[in-house]
Amino acid sequence: MTARRRTDLPALLASLTRYRDLIDDWPAFCEAIARPLPTCLWANPARIAAGALAELLAGEGIAAAPLAWRADGLRLAPGVRSGRHWWYCAGLAHAQEEASQLPVTLLDLAPGQRVLDLCAAPGGKTAQIAFALGNRGTLVANDLAAERIKALVGNLDRLGIVNTTVTRGDGANFPTAAGQFDRILVDAPCSSEGTLRRNPDRAADLDVALSERLAARQRALLRKAVQRCRPGGRIVYSTCTFAPEENELVVADILAEQGGRLRLCAAEVPGLKTAPGVTAWAGRTLDPSLAQCLRLWPHDNDTGGFFVAVLEKDPTVPGEPEPAPAVLAVEPGDEDWVEALTDRYGLPEGLWRDLRIQRQTRRGLHLVAADHRPPVAPGAEGRGLFFQRTNIRPPKLTTAGALLLGSQATRHRLELTATQRDAYLAREDLVPSAQQVAEAAPGQVIVTYRGFPLGLAIWHRSGTLASLFPSRWSGCAGAPAAR
Repeated sequence: MTARRRTDLPALLASLTRYRDLIDDWPAFCEAIARPLPTCLWANPARIAAGALAELLAGEGIAAAPLAWRADGLRLAPGVRSGRHWWYCAGLAHAQEEASQLPVTLLDLAPGQRVLDLCAAPGGKTAQIAFALGNRGTLVANDLAAERIKALVGNLDRLGIVNTTVTRGDGANFPTAAGQFDRILVDAPCSSEGTLRRNPDRAADLDVALSERLAARQRALLRKAVQRCRPGGRIVYSTCTFAPEENELVVADILAEQGGRLRLCAAEVPGLKTAPGVTAWAGRTLDPSLAQCLRLWPHDNDTGGFFVAVLEKDPTVPGEPEPAPAVLAVEPGDEDWVEALTDRYGLPEGLWRDLRIQRQTRRGLHLVAADHRPPVAPGAEGRGLFFQRTNIRPPKLTTAGALLLGSQATRHRLELTATQRDAYLAREDLVPSAQQVAEAAPGQVIVTYRGFPLGLAIWHRSGTLASLFPSRWSGCAGAPAAR
């Protein structure tokens, strides 16, 4: 434990003493809160298996243990800065605290479902949902703040998500015109007490009044989710806080409003130690069914704290007519860009079978899952993945496009050494060997490391390879520290 954490601990625990009677082992809870939080990852299933990722990490001196309850999850030592490693920049993994990975598991997802992530940024849960749907079909990811939308889109691009429409607006006012959804996640903005192991300074801002203020917004979000949920559909409501005011009391109020049209389901995750929901708090006795909610206390699994409630809507409630989807525009000649791309990089013709191109901006083209049916409203911030710039000469793949398509390229592809990889991620020029460029022509090339695409570069006739890795993508510009 650092000196700073020792200094903060008394104040931090003082903000949590009102939960002492809810916690089965208060000393163990206090010890857990004082420890640094382990780093957790999940493997991008479109690019690498969890076992292969663990082997890759071990080869770089990073020990990774599998999560007992999630097949693609890995736990690393505290303090590992995943964003500074090449494999993170290549979209092979996403860093997400273990407790935060829980809500999507309980959505009971399957390909073909229409899904809404009502409070989506920064996008870890959105990406989990997208892959559970097979990166096909229709997922709508909504958030309110523009800066959080930028982080959301950045993560989806890095991971290669093509089945998602991103919208920006108040989730509590999500429009009826969007239609109804089979599954809805409400990972509600909250007081974030469960993140104190990572953010101990938040303790100074915590009080009951804050939780009560937040609860009004949380009820509005959950109420809207019930309206937008299809009869027979499922809603998962979650927070990363301990406060019953933001958790069981919010769920109890919405259940009461619905008068039997909504029911709680048992929330269980094999391999994970959890606690039941609270059924009495601050003089209020709740329905015994609230015990079916799930609480994750930090000391039970060495995680952050979390709360999850799983709700299902009565299948006999009348549904709404299915709205017509938004029209995805394609301009004459846009297919020619794809043909040119296929020819240059030797991409397989079948690659495009489950994808379609769309022009959302004058800058270039997006790739969207062929069966994606975005809603007309709210207006989209973006759909699918921006993969090719066409407003420059010559046109070029974006970094996200190179990561998505590069593994299938058979031409103009250049494998880097570890030293060259670090230089590329640091946006430095490098000089490849004659053997490396034997099968490449001057111009744009996809660069890879260990067979995994890293992005795009320009090979000049002078023999220099110029990095096009974007500085904004991550901390990988400090590449030597990433080894």
